Amino acid sequence: MRAPRTAPPEPVDPESVSPSGPQRALKQAGLVLLCVAWIALGLVGHDPWKAEDATTFGAAYDMARTGDYVVPRIAGEPWLERGPLVPALAAGTLKLFSPPLAPHNAARLAAGLLLATVLVFTALAGRELLGRAFRWLPVLILVGSIGMWERAHALSGELGMTAGIAVALWGFALALRRPVAGGIALGVGIAIAFLSCGLGAPVWLAVTALLLPAVSPTWRTRAHAATVAVALAVALPLGAAWPIALAERSPDLYAAWSAAESWSDYFAPVSGGFDPLYIAKNLPWLAWPAVPLALWMLWIRGRGFNGGLADAGVVLPGVFVLVILAGLALERDPRLISSMPLLVPLALLASIEVDSLKRGFSGALDWFGILTFGLCAILVWGLWIDSYLYGMSPATARLLRDTEIGFRPSFKLWAMLAALAMTILWVAMVRPARRSNRRAVLNWTIGMTLLWALVSTIWLPYIDSRRSYRAVAESIREQVPAGVCVASRNLGEAQRALFAYFAGIVTERVEAGEGGECPLKLVQLGKGDHDVPLPEGWRRIWEGNRRGDNTEKFVLLKRGAP
Repeated sequence: MRAPRTAPPEPVDPESVSPSGPQRALKQAGLVLLCVAWIALGLVGHDPWKAEDATTFGAAYDMARTGDYVVPRIAGEPWLERGPLVPALAAGTLKLFSPPLAPHNAARLAAGLLLATVLVFTALAGRELLGRAFRWLPVLILVGSIGMWERAHALSGELGMTAGIAVALWGFALALRRPVAGGIALGVGIAIAFLSCGLGAPVWLAVTALLLPAVSPTWRTRAHAATVAVALAVALPLGAAWPIALAERSPDLYAAWSAAESWSDYFAPVSGGFDPLYIAKNLPWLAWPAVPLALWMLWIRGRGFNGGLADAGVVLPGVFVLVILAGLALERDPRLISSMPLLVPLALLASIEVDSLKRGFSGALDWFGILTFGLCAILVWGLWIDSYLYGMSPATARLLRDTEIGFRPSFKLWAMLAALAMTILWVAMVRPARRSNRRAVLNWTIGMTLLWALVSTIWLPYIDSRRSYRAVAESIREQVPAGVCVASRNLGEAQRALFAYFAGIVTERVEAGEGGECPLKLVQLGKGDHDVPLPEGWRRIWEGNRRGDNTEKFVLLKRGAP
């Protein structure tokens, strides 16, 4: 005789623990303030860093300077690896807010706008799929995800794609009760994703739209067909506007963009050279705590409790997660930043059964977060105070992979006050209070925000000193007479963008068949080839690297004998 299934823990009434319960206005204000702090911290106060932040800013700076929004350029050379939407948005904020802000800080405000879009539409999708009481949980899980750490605060096409995914996901959810409005939102999301980062995300959305009717009768309707038709009617003209303008400007540039959007990049098995498990291997820490919460949901719903797996709130984000995972696994060159869009539907899945977590599990998550972030905060504060007072010790330098022992981080009053305020706020928020499953998620998110606050305030000048190319560019500028042609070899796009921005040095790339007559040549060397012999007929007149970094080196050569 089969033993009866044991019921899961009694779930807490969502309305009693959501921001719509007691003290609604205060709770809402606190959650909004938390999200605003997380978005705003780190947007300004540092130079552009490689890779995506620098390349996207380089294109935005060129757009703002020339007024050409059709052809993204880096240091005057067309850059068609990403769409024009994010650089154009950054060029807009640059024009609006510079001055008083420095151009790179003003441009990075566009990342804040995109990040706010991601959070808002994730909340809207949660409300449509799971109910009003669940609109904040996916947002908190998303903010608390390790994968959204620094990547979400940098200018990148992937951030624009993530915003498009969030809008499109809300469109799918809204279409269940308003097919036309949902189709419009879906179409807009597809266009945003395409104009930000190419064909990858639109293909994911199209495959999801085709698979939904196959896996659930909820979408096996004429309304779903109407939604898809409306989405196509909206997405095609919006998305096609830029390629058409590019083709009218220059057929050669259009051909170059078409070549850059090769299908072999999205389906690497036809050409080889891909790692299908790359994202899967990194997902457990990238999407923490979403992954264990999503697995708990599958355990509960898979046993038939609380509506089972057939619920629309499970099917839609679940299919979308599987489609994106498959798409990332098939990419030729998967990168961690490419997984950002995956975190949006995963956060929705993770929020579904938070209220049914066993108190032992939620308590473990809560105390693990409190201990982890408390110890990390103590370590971060301790290392900074020790380095500021006595210089960076050898042990700290090894920990941070810094080659300059004894370096002293700078002191900035506003950063110190902000870091102290966030630390005190964290202590006040995680003090013993009414414990609940949602409180555990909130405490985790507050802890992540605390660490991000410490890194982006007291430690920001130090990190900027390691990752900025300003000092290198200005040092090179002193060696280059005005108007002299400079060729470059192995110089990355981020470096070309930043040398042009900081020093006005626009190089002619040897790889593109240019710069053959230039009297100066700038060469970028990797860690393993610092001692490569000089080419015949050239002599070294300068060499340098970023402070504390031995992974790359720059050498300026001059034609002719000494």
